[in-house]
Amino acid sequence: MFLLSIPVLHVSDSVAAEAFYCRMLGFQTEFAMRDPTRSDPCYMGVQRDGVRLHLSSFSGDGVYGSVAFIAVDNVDKLYREYTERAVPIAMTPTDQSWGNREMYVKDPDGNSLRFICDLKTSYDSK
Repeated sequence: MFLLSIPVLHVSDSVAAEAFYCRMLGFQTEFAMRDPTRSDPCYMGVQRDGVRLHLSSFSGDGVYGSVAFIAVDNVDKLYREYTERAVPIAMTPTDQSWGNREMYVKDPDGNSLRFICDLKTSYDSK
C-alpha cells in the first residue's frame, strides 16, 4: 500500500545546503520554492538515483540534527566517491552487528545521512 517516503531535513541556509547536497553529495535540485527577492526561507527537493530528500529553511519544518537512512548498493564505492570530493565523513564504512555496512555523513546543519547496504552485497560488489 505505501508508495513513497520523503524525509524533510531542516536547513538554516538553503543556498549552502543546495551546494552541499548537489556539489558534494551528487544530488540534483528538482525544485526550489522561495520568494524571488531572497534565498530564505526556501523549500526544495533534491534527488539522486531516484532517492529524494526535501530540504526546508521554513520554521517548523523538521529540526536540526535529523536522520535519514539511504540504502545504496555499495557503501565502499560511495565512500571512495565522497573522499575524492572531500566530503567530511562522520563515520567511515563500518560493519554493524545487525548485518548492515554503514557510512555516515553530516550536512552543515548536523543532519545525519546514513548510507547503508547489506554486508554481503557490499563485499560482493567492491
